[in-house]
Amino acid sequence: MGDTANTPSGPGELRRRLGVFDAVVVGLGSMIGAGIFGALAPAAREAGSGLLLGLVAAGVVAYCNATSSARLAARYPRSGGTYVYGRERLGDFWGYLAGWGFVVGKTASCAAMALTVGSYVWPAHASAVAVAAVVALTAVNYVGVHKAAWLTRAIVAVVLAVLAAVVVALLTSGEADAARLEIGRDATLGGVLRAGGLLFFAFAGYARIATLGEEVRDPARTIPRAIPLALGITLAVYAAVAIAALTVLGSGGLAAAGAPLAEAVRAAGLAWLTPVVRAGAAVAALGSLLALILGVSRTTLAMARDRHLPPALAAVHPRFAVPHRAELAVGAVVAVLAATADLRGAIGFSSFGVLAYYAVANASAWTLTEAEGRPPRIVPGLGLAGCLLLAFALPVSSVVSGAAVLALGAAAYGVRRVATR
Repeated sequence: MGDTANTPSGPGELRRRLGVFDAVVVGLGSMIGAGIFGALAPAAREAGSGLLLGLVAAGVVAYCNATSSARLAARYPRSGGTYVYGRERLGDFWGYLAGWGFVVGKTASCAAMALTVGSYVWPAHASAVAVAAVVALTAVNYVGVHKAAWLTRAIVAVVLAVLAAVVVALLTSGEADAARLEIGRDATLGGVLRAGGLLFFAFAGYARIATLGEEVRDPARTIPRAIPLALGITLAVYAAVAIAALTVLGSGGLAAAGAPLAEAVRAAGLAWLTPVVRAGAAVAALGSLLALILGVSRTTLAMARDRHLPPALAAVHPRFAVPHRAELAVGAVVAVLAATADLRGAIGFSSFGVLAYYAVANASAWTLTEAEGRPPRIVPGLGLAGCLLLAFALPVSSVVSGAAVLALGAAAYGVRRVATR
């Protein structure tokens, strides 16, 4: 395609320069992050020996969401993801609500990832390290998504190498016992669903590919390929890590672990691997934070274009071809949250917002016709039901705060509609 692939197709638009491999790496950078290093313990506390069932539940919902998102992204290859799909298929309000849930929820997720970096790198000064990480990665995104994709590629390679080393070391250790994988009476349906909701947080990065709709080459072909590929690789990695940790610690030991993978390698008599795991966790959190800032800024751009957010945020940098004002605004808000927020609260709040976002994506995919590339109806139907089930299975505090913020966004939309009339 020559230079035309790397230039904006119109004034104020972004350059199409990411291929399938780059798009998959962006998705992997979002999903294979700090979640797998930290989510296993709270999920095991909820599900007990049914942890792997919770992982399956999260994976099924994620697959449905990924399929719905891929079909929609191929039809609407523009920045904004479900904000665009909901508006086009269900109406302006639902698109707005999805965009609001995404921006608010994933901004909280950015803060959680930044705090995770701080807690691994320098626990005594976690907030200061978190703010520094946000500033640094916002600068990387500011100078162009292509550079961000290369950095994400390197981070994903490091994290995958660390996780592979952990899995092999645990499964080949003398402490590994396959009997610890058996599902006992402590596993309940409610516990499995709560675990699924928590583990879904670690899967939720695949739609970052869809939010880059204006920046991938041949989006109708690239996006439907990249999303399932990224999800499939992530599910395989997570399953291997969970199985390896369970065979050494069991569900009880895993539930009691503060840093589950680090404690698993210690229990297996591999203390020398602990610093590697800590470093891998920090790098993983940086990878997630990098891709999250990228995705939130693109949805902010789309909402600003439609004046649901300040129009000044819709500016695209004339040299770097990125939504620079949106990126700076997102970076500033995340930095403030990272300096003041609580990690657990940020994760719970984010999970509810993300599941609401994907519920709108599945409802939008349900309205597609066969000529428009609609997936089998069971896919968006199961995805919508699964999103709502996992969202309301989360802890009560997460449900209440998440629902309150969504209601606040809906009220702001109503006020704006009345004011513009």
